[in-house]
Amino acid sequence: MARILVIDDDPDVVEACRLFLEKDKHTVIAAYSRTEGMEAVANHKPDLLVLDVIMEQPDDGIAMAQDLRRTGFNGPILMMTSLSKVTGLSYSRDDDTVPVDAFLEKPVDAATLTSKVKDLLNEKGQ
Repeated sequence: MARILVIDDDPDVVEACRLFLEKDKHTVIAAYSRTEGMEAVANHKPDLLVLDVIMEQPDDGIAMAQDLRRTGFNGPILMMTSLSKVTGLSYSRDDDTVPVDAFLEKPVDAATLTSKVKDLLNEKGQ
């Protein structure tokens, strides 16, 4: 199956994602900040990223997605966020500003996460 990097500053979210995704036979790598995430992408070459928006800075996830796309990462990026609940605004994919493949609203249940991951991997032919 796929090698998936989960990047979130909340260890509980990372562990929940790990449990859900490993049950589907994926290999899960964890990172807890934008810096750790960038290092993990370089070292582990993941097939897909599950990325939080707000970490040390309010826009870490978005900035990380932009950096990754600029440097050639073209694997699927699934952004998980609670921003729309907090701000009342909705967010969507934009190739320049928010270059991710899909959004999921936190909290995410196992079936929704694993289904979206499967769909994204299939779309990218992985």
